[in-house]
Amino acid sequence: MGKNVIKEKSFEFGVKIVRLSKALNSQSELVISRQLLRSGTAVGALIREAEFGESKADFAHKMNISLKQANETLYWLDLLVAAELLNEDNVCVEKSLSKEIIPMLVSTLKTIRK
Repeated sequence: MGKNVIKEKSFEFGVKIVRLSKALNSQSELVISRQLLRSGTAVGALIREAEFGESKADFAHKMNISLKQANETLYWLDLLVAAELLNEDNVCVEKSLSKEIIPMLVSTLKTIRK
């Protein structure tokens, strides 16, 4: 499989923006932490909301959004480390949990689609 150039470039761009933001504004960590909080807490909230989905399609939709939020959370964690706002040791537990949750959500979505 070849490189996903846009994925690599957009990540690199994000790192540069965070570093620039940090240099320009001491509130950069707060802004990112809010994004991380929003996406990280949405994962569980959406799973809980899906439990009482109005239909199979509604359940699948909420689980899919949860998957997207889990992936976004990994992005913010990676960004914090790559931008040297935190070191890898500070986020290893959260990243590990995200990497456990994501395959579970993928598996659930595959089962639903059968």
